[in-house]
Amino acid sequence: MSSLFLLYLLFLLPFFCHSLPLCRNSCGNIRIDYPFAVDDGCGAPLYRNMLNCSTTLATNTTISTADLFFETPSGSYKVESIDYSDKTLTIYDPSMSTCTILQPHHDFVLSDVQSALIPPSPDTVFALMNCSIDSPVLNHYKSLCFNFSADHSCDELYGSCTSFKIFQMLANDTPPACCFTSYSTVKFMSMNILDCTHYTTFYDADKLKGEKPMDWSYGMKLTYGVPDTGCDRCRKSGGTCGFDVETEGTVCICSASVNSTRECGAGTVAGGSSGGGGGIGQGHGGLLLPSILHLSTILFASTIFL
Repeated sequence: MSSLFLLYLLFLLPFFCHSLPLCRNSCGNIRIDYPFAVDDGCGAPLYRNMLNCSTTLATNTTISTADLFFETPSGSYKVESIDYSDKTLTIYDPSMSTCTILQPHHDFVLSDVQSALIPPSPDTVFALMNCSIDSPVLNHYKSLCFNFSADHSCDELYGSCTSFKIFQMLANDTPPACCFTSYSTVKFMSMNILDCTHYTTFYDADKLKGEKPMDWSYGMKLTYGVPDTGCDRCRKSGGTCGFDVETEGTVCICSASVNSTRECGAGTVAGGSSGGGGGIGQGHGGLLLPSILHLSTILFASTIFL
């Protein structure tokens, strides 16, 4: 009878050693830290499913590359960098027009949650181009347009950029209307409502004084805040900040099979780095020790009752 019971326990061993999903701490060359994550249950629940790490296998090779994308209702935008000290995330839209390429326009749309949590920074400028004379930003909402850095204008964009010169050519050398504006404008008005055929975006506008359009930083810089969920306390105890995927309640992941509400207790085997969003279970001790201790307790109990 005892032998059968021991065999039953050995059968259950894989279930005792079941581990939680890993919290990856990088994607390609970009560090993933709290409040962000690419694995569900990691990071802050407010930023859940906003980032996606996509792996691509190069043609006819075994070499794969990983790219980080910011997911929005209007599409996926490649993450160029994350600055955790300045709390900014820089993204690039491969379908966006720039000084060297002209592409069909589309709307940039953030969800309501994203608009509140991680909007474009004040120094990110949206340039609306080839606008009709009936465009709202040239009439009732003209105050929404501005020149930035004191010395940049729409005429400069049309005259300096190869891709935008076509608008000037089609208009018989008279540049069509253009508007430099902020994210709040495109947040509430689609490109069809704005009646402009194309747009481009660039950031660090306050640093572009004297710079030609070819040298501008094209893309968007987003700003974010870090929710106060007691993550520092979790990190200092050797844990990784995460949340329950069903309730979205904050948890401190102490190992690959142990969760705590706030912090990891003394003697807990911490899996992964102490930084938020770091990997959990990055060592066999973190994966197995709590389960083996649990199993040894059951085995000890079996010798008493059998």
